[in-house]
Amino acid sequence: MPALSGLSGLSAFPITPSDADGRVDAGALQRLLEPLVAAGVDSIGLLGSTGTYAYLSRDERRRAVAIAREAVGGRVPLLVGIGALRTDEAIRLAQDARAAGADAGLLAPVSYTPLTEAEVEAHFAAVAEAGGLPLVLYDNPATTHFRFTPALIGRLARRPGIVAAKCAAPAPADAAAGVAALQAAVPAGFPIGFSGDWNATEALIAGGTAWYSVAGGLFPRTCRAIVRAVEAGDTDRARTLNAELEPLWTLFRTHSSLRVVYALADILGRCCAEPPRPIRPLPPEVVAEIAATVRRMPLS
Repeated sequence: MPALSGLSGLSAFPITPSDADGRVDAGALQRLLEPLVAAGVDSIGLLGSTGTYAYLSRDERRRAVAIAREAVGGRVPLLVGIGALRTDEAIRLAQDARAAGADAGLLAPVSYTPLTEAEVEAHFAAVAEAGGLPLVLYDNPATTHFRFTPALIGRLARRPGIVAAKCAAPAPADAAAGVAALQAAVPAGFPIGFSGDWNATEALIAGGTAWYSVAGGLFPRTCRAIVRAVEAGDTDRARTLNAELEPLWTLFRTHSSLRVVYALADILGRCCAEPPRPIRPLPPEVVAEIAATVRRMPLS
């Protein structure tokens, strides 16, 4: 397996194309992954929220990892979503992902009944101990309706097997304070990366170690340029590049990044797939707006 250096830099999150019955389209997934490897992303986030992991069966999730491992061929680390409602199921998903070739697991506290901090802590501890896979803690309150406190992240960061955190990026005005609060809570050197594409650049500038990027799943070179500018200390260039992407960020905020990237995958000719029901594709007039917007943008 590749080294887990992929917990820094650009982690690109593609969709998981599947048919109406939830069977993963192997050829389409391979076509989405190859440009990410060619662009030199630092890791690939398979079966993240953009990868609609919660809508796929255990067998198809395992199959998606195997397809990705074959396509990537060990050239880029694979971070694989293993979130599930039940702790025992998340453990089995971690074991499946490891056996199929994942390098790390991405674990969100998925729940129907709102969870307490004690329940989340016990859930993560159990999966880290029994799953056999290094875990990245996934704080995604927009989908789980649970928000990690810095203190909880700090406690989990000290548990064996939990190797990084993926957090929702604060608003730009709050980035410095938000990143500093998280860094103060975790052991020195513990990687804290961020998602939420439109806020990620400022979180990186403030000291975030990774950008877990939806846009990176389709435009890896463009997103990689922002990450490399931050790494080089050229914050002016990073902000300029990010500002050029504001029309895309506006589409993401208006129509949801998931729906937009499904439309873009078709517009760009990468694959033709619909999101899993009950999520519906965007209407034709919005797809036309997306196509016209991206044609005017410096995306690659």
